[in-house]
Amino acid sequence: MNETRRAALNAAMRELPLAAILRGVRPDEIDSIFDALVASGFKMIEIPLNSPRPWESIERVAKRCPDDVVIGAGTVLDPEACRRLADLDAPLVITPNTDPAVIGEAVAQDLAPMIGCMTPTEALAAARAGASALKLFPAARLGIGYYRDMKAVLPSDMPVFAVGGIEQSNMSEWITAGIDGFGFGGSVYRPGWSAQEVERCARGLVAEWCRVKEGLAQADGLEREADA
Repeated sequence: MNETRRAALNAAMRELPLAAILRGVRPDEIDSIFDALVASGFKMIEIPLNSPRPWESIERVAKRCPDDVVIGAGTVLDPEACRRLADLDAPLVITPNTDPAVIGEAVAQDLAPMIGCMTPTEALAAARAGASALKLFPAARLGIGYYRDMKAVLPSDMPVFAVGGIEQSNMSEWITAGIDGFGFGGSVYRPGWSAQEVERCARGLVAEWCRVKEGLAQADGLEREADA
């Protein structure tokens, strides 16, 4: 990963850790969908490898990806995919499972592995293997209580993204519980959606993240003033 992409990833993780999951997107529509997401403020964009001709889509957007946006592949199941992503300057490696071989190759290629996990065993194994972040999946089915219990045993500096069943209506409860970021699938893109529909949904998700985070920051500031 070059320094430009590393800076973009660090900024996204710090300021707006929201990833758009474009499962099912086609190469003939990727440009307009990608532009809609960038216009809405999204900085992390994933093209799952079980989409139609995914490498064609990744290559198309990689050639013109803005400096402050990071792209990559989802549903990465094979270490070979990491080598292809490195060649395309597409550093996000997002998996549905915890596979040390994939994590190891992603680390070797200086990419950013965001690793799917459900149990503490998987999460800790991913962290030890070099994951940049963990993807709690399926988050909504597991619930916030489950997330809190698992977070308590993870390294304190390991970001956890909630993925699966997350939409604008339930973001607030997860953010309040301390989640570090989200991956959005059907809440931001579904096959057949127009770029206008994608942008409308994406703007709503970005606005909700900012609204809740600002509210929490204000509440924290008031609490500090009261304690002073």
